[in-house]
Amino acid sequence: MAVLDPELLLRAYSIGVFPMADSRDAPDIYWVEPRKRAIIPLDSFRLSRSLRKTLRTGLFEVTRDRAFADVVAECARREETWINAQIEQSYVHLHELGHAHSIECWDEGELVGGLYGVRLGAAFFGESMFSLRKDASKVALAWLVARLKVGGFKLLDCQFMTEHLRSMGAVEIDQRDYVRFLASLLGGEDGLPPPRAEFGALDRLLASEAGRTVDAPASGWVIAQLLGQTS
Repeated sequence: MAVLDPELLLRAYSIGVFPMADSRDAPDIYWVEPRKRAIIPLDSFRLSRSLRKTLRTGLFEVTRDRAFADVVAECARREETWINAQIEQSYVHLHELGHAHSIECWDEGELVGGLYGVRLGAAFFGESMFSLRKDASKVALAWLVARLKVGGFKLLDCQFMTEHLRSMGAVEIDQRDYVRFLASLLGGEDGLPPPRAEFGALDRLLASEAGRTVDAPASGWVIAQLLGQTS
């Protein structure tokens, strides 16, 4: 089964469209353009007291891009999924080209949670997440939001609203407004260049924090501090 052309896939994201399949075994994909789009405003992410505590305790080791293919495979392993073999292979290829990223949560060397998505300019399009331990996917999302904030990103797209996402600050906007906002991030407005964003900026920040003193805060404390508000 041929992978989707990476340029076609990125072009689809740039105009607010993404692929899905009817099931894991479905032979074909179709393109989706929701009437309502769920996004998480990065400055409005809701960090619950319990999640803040989990971050600070460092319950999970959190990495990025260490096990992208495994994260996609775990997301596709659910009983109901829209990730078929073609989509799985296509996003792994997109990752190999540097356009897709994953956040992983580990417990004593075992992959227990994570998420993956596509990066395009100052926008990050969240695709799917999974959790095999309590709060593992929430921790992965919190780390992603912190990474995007530090890196200068302006949009975290979540595609469809769920109560889980709403509880963490997601809101819905009309597709027309979404596409207009997305265009401003990718092409700039009034002749201005689009905003710059860097997915790896958080890594340098954490390295500098760790190198300050012997008593430097653990990375989980830094993430909790970056996310600020508690609900």
